[in-house]
Amino acid sequence: MSRNNHHVVIVGGGFAGLSAARALKRAPCRVTLIDRRNFHLFQPLLYQVATGSLSPANIASPLRKVLKSQANADVLLGEVQAFDPVAGRVILSDGTVSYDTLVVAAGMRNHYFGHDEWEAVSPGLKTVEDATEIRRRIFLAFEAAEREPDPQRVEALLTFVVVGAGPTGVELVGALSEIAHDTLKGNFRHIDPDKARILLLEGSPRVLSMFPEDLSHKAAAQLERRGIELMTSTFVTHIAPGSVTVRQGERVSSIPTRTVIWAAGVAPSPLAAELRRAFGAELDSRGRVKVQPDCSLAGHPEVLVIGDMASFSHRGGDPLPGMAPVASQQGRYVGRLVRRRLGARPCPPFRYFDAGSMAVIGRGSAVAHVFSLRFGGRLAWLTWLLIHLMYIVEYGNRVLIFLQWAFNYFTFNRAARLITGKAPFPLTVGDDPPRGSDLRSS
Repeated sequence: MSRNNHHVVIVGGGFAGLSAARALKRAPCRVTLIDRRNFHLFQPLLYQVATGSLSPANIASPLRKVLKSQANADVLLGEVQAFDPVAGRVILSDGTVSYDTLVVAAGMRNHYFGHDEWEAVSPGLKTVEDATEIRRRIFLAFEAAEREPDPQRVEALLTFVVVGAGPTGVELVGALSEIAHDTLKGNFRHIDPDKARILLLEGSPRVLSMFPEDLSHKAAAQLERRGIELMTSTFVTHIAPGSVTVRQGERVSSIPTRTVIWAAGVAPSPLAAELRRAFGAELDSRGRVKVQPDCSLAGHPEVLVIGDMASFSHRGGDPLPGMAPVASQQGRYVGRLVRRRLGARPCPPFRYFDAGSMAVIGRGSAVAHVFSLRFGGRLAWLTWLLIHLMYIVEYGNRVLIFLQWAFNYFTFNRAARLITGKAPFPLTVGDDPPRGSDLRSS
């Protein structure tokens, strides 16, 4: 591999792509990072934007600011549409960029298992826009209930359904419970937010099924103590404005609700299919790109695929999970790999160091599996806080988030509970407008 003006193009500014770019800071090459957003988003805390604890700016770092001191790095705001392997070009919606080494880290998107029509009434949580839309729907539901004279419709407005009991779903229902039972206490005159009904639906037999069974049981117990209704071995068959239809065994039932949040599945970026078309990449059953032990495509060592969209199964068993630690480690590995290739030195295969996993359930409550230790409660919660602060890209954001968390903890408040976006009048939640024209008499 020539060192002269070698050009590394990285597609995606998430954990994997940004880590790769930063790992090439002192490499004798040019680096171009392409993303359709001008910021890196700390997705593990996106649920806190959706529930009003943090503002989007707290968890977003401008890419140009992050890389401003890296002289060999350039940032392009653009949308990648295709690849030209013959000419060695990345094709954008408004131009092309040539590459010598291509790193694709385009991440994941929401997946509705063939029911894309559900997205309109059941938003997922992958982008800032998703988070602010979910926040809008959550707080608008309470506002609409305050004006609704029909008790049945009030009950539906105060019923919140989260589909999927992975870490995102568990964190969302925990935050929703805090909103209803603590944050909004005494804020309304005609409704009692404490009576909100929060349901967590999961197709597998237990919540947090990727965790050891004892931690799943601890998490379930903590959720139930917070008043959250767990419906495991439950499958969603239909979502419509105003209701969710579920199946439990042979029993089919409908849950009246105006707020449904999707946390049940993700699918790779459409660029995974484009890699298959352009380079003959093989996809796994979930549509992720199968990679070699060095994260390259078979037959194309110059193309590296990392992060959530990569299917890396060379450690035996299931592919590595789509988590920030995996993506960050793969990004740093790719940087090391490119540097070694430029120096004509071999590089060992990628090896993931698994420090464990954790999920927060709510105020002072979490479960953690760190190395060989399994624990829950306040210690797990404090560990979760510390580790997430460490992963924040910018120091300034770490300080702001720490201060905001401290404020929220001692005041039970959520400073960012703003209803933004679509005009809220007449009051609507999803696509089903409540009868809000007749105000209750006070």
